[in-house]
Amino acid sequence: MPLKYLPHINEPKDIRDLSKEELNELCSELRSHIIDTITEVGGHLAPTLGVIELTVALHYVYNTPDDKLVWDVGHQGYAHKLLTGRFEEFPTIRQMKGLSGFLKRSESKYDVIGAGHASTSISSAFGLAEARRHLDERYRVAAIIGDGSMTGGLAFEGINNAGNLGKQFLVILNDNEMSISPNVGAISSYFTRLISNPLYNRVRNEFWDLTGKLPVAKSTTRSFIRKVEESLKSLIVPGILFDELGFRYFGPIDGHDLNMVINTLENIKNIQNPVLLHVLTKKGKGMVSLDMENREYHDDAVKFHAVKPNGNSKTKVSNPKQSPKVTTTPSFQDVFGKLAIEVAKNRKDTVCITAAMREGTGLVDYSSRFPKRFFDVGIAEGHAVTFCSGLATEGVRPIAAIYSTFLQRAYDHIIHDCAIQHLPVIFCMDRAGIAGEDGPTHHGALDIAYMRSIQGMIVSAPKNGNELRKLLYTALSVNNHPFSIRYPKTSSIEFEENGQIELIPIGSWEIEKKGKDVLILAVGPMVYTALESVKENALSDYNIEIVNCRFIKPMDLAYLEKIKEKFSSIITIEEGTKIGGFGDGVASWLLENDYKGNFKKIGLPDNFVEHGSRNQILEMLGLDTKGIANQLQNFLNKEKVK
Repeated sequence: MPLKYLPHINEPKDIRDLSKEELNELCSELRSHIIDTITEVGGHLAPTLGVIELTVALHYVYNTPDDKLVWDVGHQGYAHKLLTGRFEEFPTIRQMKGLSGFLKRSESKYDVIGAGHASTSISSAFGLAEARRHLDERYRVAAIIGDGSMTGGLAFEGINNAGNLGKQFLVILNDNEMSISPNVGAISSYFTRLISNPLYNRVRNEFWDLTGKLPVAKSTTRSFIRKVEESLKSLIVPGILFDELGFRYFGPIDGHDLNMVINTLENIKNIQNPVLLHVLTKKGKGMVSLDMENREYHDDAVKFHAVKPNGNSKTKVSNPKQSPKVTTTPSFQDVFGKLAIEVAKNRKDTVCITAAMREGTGLVDYSSRFPKRFFDVGIAEGHAVTFCSGLATEGVRPIAAIYSTFLQRAYDHIIHDCAIQHLPVIFCMDRAGIAGEDGPTHHGALDIAYMRSIQGMIVSAPKNGNELRKLLYTALSVNNHPFSIRYPKTSSIEFEENGQIELIPIGSWEIEKKGKDVLILAVGPMVYTALESVKENALSDYNIEIVNCRFIKPMDLAYLEKIKEKFSSIITIEEGTKIGGFGDGVASWLLENDYKGNFKKIGLPDNFVEHGSRNQILEMLGLDTKGIANQLQNFLNKEKVK
């Protein structure tokens, strides 16, 4: 649709001169422009479409950036970006050197707090409110959080603390009854259907009994009662929990009624107490089906949560690269999903656990086929891990499928509840290494380092899908140690659906290419990158041995002992941070065992890597085939000159 207002919005104050009718037109323009742009270039679509009116209302009522808006996760932040001076850059979103797909402090003064993980907004906003008091400032603070993020324990830790503030503090609960995976748990149900309040039930039952005694129009009356039932729930129940936590509760209100949202915000913005405003929205409004009964809404909202580019983008971005080659080989996450089903058939003592990432970890089919052996605990990674520890104490074999970067949130739980207890919990860490367009909050850069540091933890990385099968069954053979398996967001390279089960000796490595001058120790799919790299002509003078270091911890000490006098140069390659990573482990052993040759680590740098396609980022970091070949050549030539 033609854009009359949006191109002229350079900052939020520009919308404050618009009439209510013009603001509604602006909402339509935002929805249309976001759909057009994101379907073309890719990104998180449905979350933002559900908060268009809310975003406009917030920037209309609040004096941003003086007043502070803190968005949870940032999936819903695209309209916010467009209203805060980023219209021209918007087509570059999630592309290298373009706009971030999340809120980012270095990108705009309106992005008060950056976030890529869920449930952080309330605690962050509470910190802003306390800073306001400490500095004797007068600005307002609002946190916007979705009902999915409210399943996270951190959200309730924040709200519990903030209830005692006694000053202006607004939490907006964006309740769309929709997360990437269906919301789970008692808290989520509280916001949707589960009603146990005695007053509500007494009123409901009395009405129901009364209508049963009516001589005529019994069915019509009861149909009416059913329709008002949800309203009764809203009137009697929702505020109770928040009132007990020190918040004044308002709502629920229709989050797509712009006038109502504006008027409500105007009425409550100066209340000098913590306030929770309950806003009902539809995720994907304007694009997805709303047929709730036939699951069309849920299915479409998942489908359009994040969309891939349609390939028609004409936007020029710096250093564009071709998309990865189309392959019929499934991704690592899809391989894991297939293996989870295979394992479940062979091992009735196994269960799978995830933290609101059923789709992302490849467990959709598993959850349908083994519903009683599948647990989605919501956005609560710490709870997921401790839950696994309880299962493991009784002989159940839990397999926790959690993104590498999200598992960081459960570091203490891994140590305290699993490792110290010597419990055989299996951690399958998807998105290890470079995650791509989602950027630094989603790159799995640290898992090797943080898992290596935990006593008793076995750390592994398959080179392909077939080896993932071997490692998963090997992990199930271990009964007194936690076991972690990391794999990237990419093709599994090789996978046989009906492959053979094979156990791998713990700590053993595999020689992929024999050599006698130079040794390359590679982790995960970097084995293939290394093999391709040494085919470069510039390296033809070197006799290079390449080893698949599928066990990061423990290392193959027998192999290292045997070859420490053989190779003049040793190089480690990993898709993880060099500091504290696999290379550091090898370097420490070599130093302690009097290795006299040359040594080099290749991996992720000691800085947060920005967003872009996976191929672009690997090329930029020198971790693609050509980049590693160049690093090897420069290192070996330098050592040759010495």
